[in-house]
Amino acid sequence: MKRLLFVFSLLLAFNGLRAQQEAHFTQFMYNKLLINPAYAGARGVPSITAIYRSQWIGFEGAPQSALASFNGPFLSPRVGVGVTINHLKIGLQRDFSGSVAYSYDMVAEEDVSVRIGLSGSIRSLGVAYEDAQFIDNGDNSISNQRENDIYGNVGAGVYTTFMGKYYFGVSVPHLYSNVIGFANNNATQLAKEYQHFYGMAGAIIPLSEDINLMPAVLLKYVKNAPFDADINLNLDIRQKFTAGLSYRMGGDGFGDSVDLLAFWQASPQLGIGAAYDFTLSGLKDYNAGSIELLLQADLKRATNGKKKMTNPRFFM
Repeated sequence: MKRLLFVFSLLLAFNGLRAQQEAHFTQFMYNKLLINPAYAGARGVPSITAIYRSQWIGFEGAPQSALASFNGPFLSPRVGVGVTINHLKIGLQRDFSGSVAYSYDMVAEEDVSVRIGLSGSIRSLGVAYEDAQFIDNGDNSISNQRENDIYGNVGAGVYTTFMGKYYFGVSVPHLYSNVIGFANNNATQLAKEYQHFYGMAGAIIPLSEDINLMPAVLLKYVKNAPFDADINLNLDIRQKFTAGLSYRMGGDGFGDSVDLLAFWQASPQLGIGAAYDFTLSGLKDYNAGSIELLLQADLKRATNGKKKMTNPRFFM
C-alpha cells in the first residue's frame, strides 16, 4: 500500500508539471549548463551560478527550485568541466539531482567555437509524506515518512558560438527513459521519465556604441506534451545593465507567462539578476506570479589571451 501511494503521488506531481518534468528557469540565458553539458567551460573562466525560483506565489504546493552550478576550463581552454546541483519541490514531491559535465571544443578558432558535451547525472525522487496534513497516524497502511528512489542518466549536447555575436545549441540532458516509481515485474508501467529536447539560439545586434539588442530563444519538446518555447528580447546598456521581456508559450490560453528580466553587472566578476513572471494561464487568478533571483560570479578575470567577444557575459 505504501508503494502504491508513492506511485500515485508521483503521478499527481507529474500530471501537474506536464512538460515541466525538468525544472525551467526564466533566466535561461545565464543558466545554460543545466540543460546543455557542452556549455561547460565556454565562458573561459571558472564561474559559479546560483538561482532561486518560486513559481506561482500564493498557490499552495507550487514549484520551488534552487540551483547551484560551477563550470570552467580544465587543463586546456578547449576542455571544460561542470557540476550542477538542483532541488525541485512541488506539492509533496522532493526532487534532488546532481550532474557532472565534460565538453571539448572541436574547432577552437578565433571567431568560431563548436563544443560537444556529455554529462552523467543522479536523481533522488521522493515524496515527503511527513509534510502531508491529511495523514492519519493510526492507519498503518499510510506512510508518515519520506519515500525515495534514485535514478541515473546520461546527457549530450552541442554548443556553438561564432563571430562573437551569435550562439546556437541543441541538447538532451537525459537520454535514458527511466520508469518512475516502485513496481514489480508484473506491474503495469505507471509513470515514465521521457527525454527532453532543447534548442537555444541568440544574437547581439549593436544599436550604438553603448547599446546592444540581444534576442534569445529556448525551444523545448518532450513526448506527450505540447511544443514549448521561451522567446526573449534584452537590451544591454554599456555592458553594465541589461533589461528585457520574455514570453513563454504553453498554458491554456494566450500562453504561460510574460516575464520581466533585469541583470546588473555589479563588478567585472559579479553579476546579479532578477525576473518576475506574470501568469497568463488559467492559474492567473490563483497566484501572484513567479519570482527568480540569480547570482553569477567569475572566480578570476579573463586574461588578454582569451578570445575577444562583443559581450562575453551573454554568450559565455
